[in-house]
Amino acid sequence: MARTYATSADYQTYTGQTPPADIAARLARASRFLSAEVFRICGYEVDEDGYPSNAIVKQAFADAVCAQVQWWEETGDELGVAGRYGSVKLGSLSLSGPGSSSGSGTAVSGREVAEAALEALRSEDLTPEIFVLGMVTQC
Repeated sequence: MARTYATSADYQTYTGQTPPADIAARLARASRFLSAEVFRICGYEVDEDGYPSNAIVKQAFADAVCAQVQWWEETGDELGVAGRYGSVKLGSLSLSGPGSSSGSGTAVSGREVAEAALEALRSEDLTPEIFVLGMVTQC
């Protein structure tokens, strides 16, 4: 079963906003996304359920997940489709890109890890003894 690293209360604390009605599903999707893109290549101790065993690492994961959900909300593009093309014309096919999401003017190129999510994982509290971002090991 997929792990969810943040709760509705974590989201409210992180953003200062009332969580949307579907926050549990959003946090679960962000947890799966960050697990696949970031967490799986990091070094950290886990408990018997596979969650970070260190409280500081656990909080950093929760913050990263909340940041990812918040970024998806701000860009309006959780699936990463808006960043493919800024405009599309079908008659005599004309494509251009990268696009921007939600009219923000900010280029979004597919499913990206939010910079704020990575910032949470670069905290000075995450010392090498408890967490290594992007650790590659050999079997």
